Amino acid sequence: MTQAAEVHLFTDGGCSGNPGPGGWAFLLRHPKTEKQLENSGAERETTNNRMELTAVIEGLETLKRPTRVELFTDSVYVGKGMSEWMIKWKANGWKRKEGGKLKPVKNEDLWRRLDEQLKRHQVKYTRVAGHSGHPENDRVDELAVAAYQKFL
Repeated sequence: MTQAAEVHLFTDGGCSGNPGPGGWAFLLRHPKTEKQLENSGAERETTNNRMELTAVIEGLETLKRPTRVELFTDSVYVGKGMSEWMIKWKANGWKRKEGGKLKPVKNEDLWRRLDEQLKRHQVKYTRVAGHSGHPENDRVDELAVAAYQKFL
C-alpha cells in the first residue's frame, strides 16, 4: 500500500504562440495543514512543453527534503514523459526513436533536471483536464498567463 502524499503539487505552463513568450506556475499544498506556496516565472521565447516541464521542476526543487508528492498536471507530455518515455530515453543515452533512427530528446536539459528530482522525491502523476473548472489547475493557469504578460 502506498502512503498518502505529503504534498500536492499543481503545475501549469503555457505560451502566447508556440514558440513565443511563455510562463510557468506551481502551487504546492500540504494537505494536512492546508499551508500552500505559489510561484511563477516567464521566458521571452520558449515553448508550451518547456514551460510545463519548468513548472514541475521548479515545484519539486522548492522542496527542502525528499518528499512524497502527488503531481497534478494537465500536461500529457510531462505525465507520459515521466511514467513511460524517460526510461527508454535514458537507456538510449537520452535519445528517442524517430523513423527508425535515434534522435536527441527534445528539452533534454529539462528532462535531466526532472530526472534528478524524481530520484529525490517519490512522485505520483495525476492527470487533470485543463480548463475544466479544477480550482487549483485554473489558479496555476492564471499565474502562468500573468507571468508572461510582461513580454507581450
